[in-house]
Amino acid sequence: MARDGAIYACQSCGGVQSKWSGQCPACGAWNTLVEEQTSARPPGALAPARSAKSRGAGLAFETLDVETPAPPRIITGVSEFDRVCGGGVVPGSALLLAGDPGVGKSTLLLQVAAHASLNGAKVAYVSGEEAIEQVRARAQRMGLAQATVQLAAETSLRLVVEGVKSGDFDLVVIDSIQTMWSDQLEAGPGSVTQVRAAAGELVRLAKKKRIAMILVGHVTKDGQIAGPRVVEHMVDAVLSFEGERGYPFRILRGAKNRFGATDEIGVFEMGDQGLREVANPSALFLNDTGERAAGAAVFAGLEGSRPVLVEFQALVAPSAYGTPRRAVVGWDTGRLAMVLAVLEARCGMSFGDRDVYLNVAGGLRISEPAADLAAAAALASSFVDRPLPQDCVVFGEVSLSGDVRPVSRMEGRQKEAAKLGFASALAPRLAADSATLAVHGVTRLSEAIDRIARGDW
Repeated sequence: MARDGAIYACQSCGGVQSKWSGQCPACGAWNTLVEEQTSARPPGALAPARSAKSRGAGLAFETLDVETPAPPRIITGVSEFDRVCGGGVVPGSALLLAGDPGVGKSTLLLQVAAHASLNGAKVAYVSGEEAIEQVRARAQRMGLAQATVQLAAETSLRLVVEGVKSGDFDLVVIDSIQTMWSDQLEAGPGSVTQVRAAAGELVRLAKKKRIAMILVGHVTKDGQIAGPRVVEHMVDAVLSFEGERGYPFRILRGAKNRFGATDEIGVFEMGDQGLREVANPSALFLNDTGERAAGAAVFAGLEGSRPVLVEFQALVAPSAYGTPRRAVVGWDTGRLAMVLAVLEARCGMSFGDRDVYLNVAGGLRISEPAADLAAAAALASSFVDRPLPQDCVVFGEVSLSGDVRPVSRMEGRQKEAAKLGFASALAPRLAADSATLAVHGVTRLSEAIDRIARGDW
């Protein structure tokens, strides 16, 4: 039986249980429940009522028709980072940056801190994972040794808070939140209690002192941000830094932003001297050999407000085993199964005895439904062994009935394709109303497949 004033928190998902068990009922992880002390107040009991004098004058309401000026921003000088943040970081805001180990989180934030200091901001970089000599050596390798960044290597939350309060900083980087610990708590560093307490204290400090605070967060093996989910609710923005092993490209993606648009991306290329910004990611993700093989289709997509062109590569081959394989990289597996089912049911193509492989070139992950037609075109091109035209892009959503549905911002997709030298598009018929390219409009998926099979362009 649990002792009075004790709870058991899961170190994997942050779920709280009243008694210990070997497996967390919330996430199913084993041996992750750790005892933590809490207040002796019974569950559901209200806090003692305060006097009217301590409560203040009451709640003041305002209307929506009052003009509010845009918040000031600190321009860091790393334009791709500033884009994802909404035009720069806002003083008094807290950002959480998460990513896989070794993807380049510390490298990115060191560049952000160095360029912000060169632009006149007073910046502090607190590392709980590396010594000052290691951070300084990385800065020298990246050519940023002249930046006036104040470095510290500390894991004590109390010392970090005192140092930041006395420094009068504009921007503070904490690398990472999982290494911070408070001596007022019995839980060990990295536990749910410590992460929650450290994040809450640092966010309050950022709001009180008008400091732009960037917290680095670890991720679990399934890609989720480690620690309690309440940390993601505390901060003003959640950014994820993604990259596939074997590719030099890195994608900075905004999942939450109270001061800007979500789903914006910034594209970087990892090199010997750090991360290099990629101003035109469409040219980066496309094949520049001048030839279009069977099974390849260029998708005109959107990442946030930015049009991005990327190549879908498909291979349909006879299966050597009884059960055909279905493998996909960079796209949703369930979406692939749906497109294959529509191709079989509505277009008369049979994949029952064939292996199907689908890949998004460059390591980019596509999630919007507008990629349905590009995936179907790549699969059909490989199935009939006939390439699509070199100067053609594809976009459109495919329904279960086999219809090709319009998608958002079709004109912007065409303009991005025209800028890179494309002359035609296989797209929903309504795309011809705002055509920048020569649009081969289709209303049914079977029309697009017939056009690919005949080579009628």
